[in-house]
Amino acid sequence: MGKYYLAVDIGASSGRHMLGRIEDGKFQLEEIHRFENGMRKKDGHLCWDLEYLYGEIKKGLIKCKEAGQIPESMSVDTWGVDYVLLDKENQVIGPAYGYRDKRTRGMDGEVYKYISSKDLYARTGIQKQIFNTIYQLMAVKTQEPENMEKAESLLMIPDYFHFLLTGNKVSDYTNATTGQLVSPVTKEWDYELIETLGYKKEMFIPLSTPGTRVGAFKNEIKKEIGYDCQVILSPTHDTASAVVAVPAQSDECLYISSGTWSLMGIENKEAICTMESMEKNLTNEGGYNYRFRYLKNIMGLWMIQSVRNELGKAHSFSKLCDMAEKEKNISSRVNVNDNCFLAPENMTEEIKNYCRRTKQEVPESPGQLVAVIYQSLAESYAATVKEIEMITGKTFDAIHIVGGGSNADYLNKLTAIKSQRTVYAGPGEATAIGNLAVQMIEAGEFEDLQKARDCIYKSFGVVEYIKN
Repeated sequence: MGKYYLAVDIGASSGRHMLGRIEDGKFQLEEIHRFENGMRKKDGHLCWDLEYLYGEIKKGLIKCKEAGQIPESMSVDTWGVDYVLLDKENQVIGPAYGYRDKRTRGMDGEVYKYISSKDLYARTGIQKQIFNTIYQLMAVKTQEPENMEKAESLLMIPDYFHFLLTGNKVSDYTNATTGQLVSPVTKEWDYELIETLGYKKEMFIPLSTPGTRVGAFKNEIKKEIGYDCQVILSPTHDTASAVVAVPAQSDECLYISSGTWSLMGIENKEAICTMESMEKNLTNEGGYNYRFRYLKNIMGLWMIQSVRNELGKAHSFSKLCDMAEKEKNISSRVNVNDNCFLAPENMTEEIKNYCRRTKQEVPESPGQLVAVIYQSLAESYAATVKEIEMITGKTFDAIHIVGGGSNADYLNKLTAIKSQRTVYAGPGEATAIGNLAVQMIEAGEFEDLQKARDCIYKSFGVVEYIKN
């Protein structure tokens, strides 16, 4: 029996504890705990319930002991851009705002008083998203300046959970890059930019790379959980971990990390910070071993999840795929990256209103609604392939789709047809697998990233969709 490693993978709608080990040369994966997640309204703002999430992290750790499967190491990964500010007593200052909260409206204009959007992109290589950390901190500076003044340290969400477990403050490079405040040249916080914007420079902790040891559990955690464990920095941004698990045979491949968001791109050794790249809204997020995840952030299955919730979860995702395929002749399309779909009060009505505004057929049945979303997503993917190939001068024959969305059979078929590329779908639990793979590389289970990817390819079913 191989050694156990634990990935605590927390997404925007749910979290899971996944135990991994190597047995007979193959990757074995087991879910040990699962829990719900979501932003909650607090004083009119969308916030994360960090106390609840931390409690669930500890519940999952206890379940490992109860199952007799104590991990050698563990790591937490989450979404990007969101953070906490800590005071000198290491208490959280203010709410833990979620990226869909509307407090950042207009904050781009405030940032551009200090640096133009073009200069900001040239300096960071990160696409503009109004919820990026850079705009969230401008909201703090302008709306809650006393909180900026009190802040002694800033930790991204997974770094904060690691701090609670170990007492050590370690900032992961991959997650930090999503916030638009890291230099792609130095791979460190851009302290000059931070000072220019009037943010408190002292609260930014120097960045560390995935594979770094954060430390062992604090004594009080050891007593509560019942064992000790090393905490390791995975790529704590969930997409960075998912990309580690792309089971490609070379670095020259297109991928889609498909979940709440669809992150579509390639891996580069250098950032592309040209104005052409900026105009196409492509971004250069940090990856494992200082690779750049050159990608486009596409709205993704958030739209499907929202419509399903509005239907009272009466249909499974698989059933929704079947219903969409039966309504494939509906011609209406939406721009999945339109801001109106970021956090609407009602996604169903927003899609219908978009079609009315653009003088298209209004989808009425659930099947038609989902068909519009899937068709629009697939066409967005196809357009992004062309943009990446045009800017990089490279061509790609295939697309690897990993993450929960790799199970969306109809969307995978559409993606192959619309992009005219072969699609390889799987593994579904890519984020957890990538998280675990980095822990295993650090522990010596794999020699390097390619050996880990070869094992992932052999261990998990990958489904091929041809382009015809």
